[in-house]
Amino acid sequence: MRRVPWAPLALVAALLVPAAGSRFYTFVANDVVIWALFATSLNLLVGYSGLVSFGHAAYFGIGAYTTGLLMKKAALPFLLAFPAAGVLAGAFALLFGVFCVRLTRIYFAMLTLAFAQFLYTVAYKWRDLTGGSDGIACVPKTALFWGGPSLATPRAFYFVVAVSLIGVNVRRYELAAFVLAGAFAGLAGGLFGIFNRGVFPDFAYWTKSSEVLIMTLLGGMGTFYGPTVGALALILLNQQITSYTEYWPFVLGSILVALLFGFPGGLAGAAIVLWARARGRLRSA
Repeated sequence: MRRVPWAPLALVAALLVPAAGSRFYTFVANDVVIWALFATSLNLLVGYSGLVSFGHAAYFGIGAYTTGLLMKKAALPFLLAFPAAGVLAGAFALLFGVFCVRLTRIYFAMLTLAFAQFLYTVAYKWRDLTGGSDGIACVPKTALFWGGPSLATPRAFYFVVAVSLIGVNVRRYELAAFVLAGAFAGLAGGLFGIFNRGVFPDFAYWTKSSEVLIMTLLGGMGTFYGPTVGALALILLNQQITSYTEYWPFVLGSILVALLFGFPGGLAGAAIVLWARARGRLRSA
């Protein structure tokens, strides 16, 4: 039996969202893909290297502030400001990784959290650069390059975001994985700052790390599509539940616990197992 080309099919489906959906669904798709990129970067550590980071939001925040400052203060186009987010986040990941990867298990996780809280404090207190608690508001969606097409419309920005997710790859070396994960988290942060038209210290707070960790676990660690599935599931659940009840944190938490216990390998892992069983039955029939 021929293998189903899931990757090309997923790419085509993703690129058809702006054409098939409304402005609202394009907005939601932007949010999902940015979080999927962030979750995929964490999956590079948790799923493939076995390194659990509680401070991954630090690189998300670095990327967001880098892009926000360059696009608003320096008026640089997207094609210059966006790669800078990944480069600077990767540089900080290399600096922190030299110390962090020497440790194992809980010590590694706590040290990454300590670094993230340090960067959050810098972002919160360095008002002259970061704007402090007010952050950097009104980050412009500038042109792709000088004289090039604008990214102001949700559809144009979505195509850029979707292409950014396609290029993610994985490696098994711990320090290299740490640096690559930090760089991709920085790229996700850069996109998130532009998408939200602002950058704030909360982007680097530990709660952002917990959100993306939940997405990775929910979708399935060690699978390439797992973080994307987890990001999609968590965002859609959050939107649906908050519109029905004021007790949404309790309801959402209960559903997540049930899903994580019911599918210990994540939603993507469960789908892979079911697909393998179905193929086996078809072959034996």
